[in-house]
Amino acid sequence: MQTVTDRPVILQALPALESGGIEQGTLEIARAIVQAGGTAIVASAGGRLVARLKYIGAIPVEMELGAKNPLSIMRNAGRLRQVMRRFNVNLVHARSRAPAWVASLACRRLGIPLVTTWHGVHAANLPGKRYYNSVLASGTRVIAVSNYIAARLRDEYHVGPDRLRLIPRGADMVRFDPHGVRGNRVQTLHDQWNIPDGATVIMLPARVTPWKGHALLVEALARLRAAGVFHTDWVCVFVGDASEKQGSELVTLAQRHGIAAHLRFAGHCADMPAAMMLADMVIVPSLRPEPFGRVVVEAQAMGCPVIVAGHGAALETVEDGVTGLVFTPGDAGALAACIHHVMAMTAEQRAALAWQARENVLTHYSTQAMQYATLAVYDELLHTHLADSFYHATIAGQNMNDESLPQAG
Repeated sequence: MQTVTDRPVILQALPALESGGIEQGTLEIARAIVQAGGTAIVASAGGRLVARLKYIGAIPVEMELGAKNPLSIMRNAGRLRQVMRRFNVNLVHARSRAPAWVASLACRRLGIPLVTTWHGVHAANLPGKRYYNSVLASGTRVIAVSNYIAARLRDEYHVGPDRLRLIPRGADMVRFDPHGVRGNRVQTLHDQWNIPDGATVIMLPARVTPWKGHALLVEALARLRAAGVFHTDWVCVFVGDASEKQGSELVTLAQRHGIAAHLRFAGHCADMPAAMMLADMVIVPSLRPEPFGRVVVEAQAMGCPVIVAGHGAALETVEDGVTGLVFTPGDAGALAACIHHVMAMTAEQRAALAWQARENVLTHYSTQAMQYATLAVYDELLHTHLADSFYHATIAGQNMNDESLPQAG
């Protein structure tokens, strides 16, 4: 095992650095490691976020970790071991299944602790899937991103309290602050997405894939249009990457209902605080339970009304009628009713919901609380003081309430 110095070296492993919750979480922890005085390394196939990784002072290492076949995993494990030796890595944190298999083999050979985080849905409905998933439950410490995932790890993979740590994802309360978004940033997206002045903006921020519920939202909007609910102009903005096939299928469905002209496919958006400032509501209509759902807490942090399907971690992050609205999963009529309810809210009702939603995130789901708790897990294994150093370098200076910081143990 490597000797841990006063500047521990932490390597995070994931398939790529393009976009998404796993990638964002990787950057947030890399930043925290650097702020705490450690060395942060990220091994991945690269992507659009590499420049941001370098900016925060972390070291990107480009290598293939996403291949799933056993021979590739063994070959990549050898390459990762070389990287770990070169940088004198003290701990590896894996966030996806194929990289976790690679990291598990490399860590076992070198006697280095492995931390895993279960981020995804990861169904076990096919032969061999449970075994393939199980690597994310095999870490020296296993991080669950919600109570929903923690229960699954306990019940299905028998992860005991000695290894299991619950650390919800978070929203950056500085970045996602409605008072910190200037009007020109919102206007840029308004113009870029061709939104009519005064139009109601209904937003679904998620990669366009069937289980995220884009088609369900189209069905709900068609019902509202047929019922004559829309008295002013409106648009539905899908924020997230979409393949040509997925996009054309949604357009065809919308054409069938006569609402295709109201759809906008925005693709990847680098300025989500401005996007949520532009939105009149954010919809998360996932057909399968979300392990966490980062956009749900980001929308609440921005004070934007959020409507979520009532399963998975959404039942933890949203209090129905207080910080957002919850509807029966897969029910287009129930979703339509929630959209209508938000449209009918008075300014006073929207202000009350916005305050309660942001307070909910500040208390339970801030990025800094997530960073602190993750560093505390590293400290458990390395006998270091990263969490304390991070606190004194960042949180203490902002007078953050200590009670909002979860404990690792």
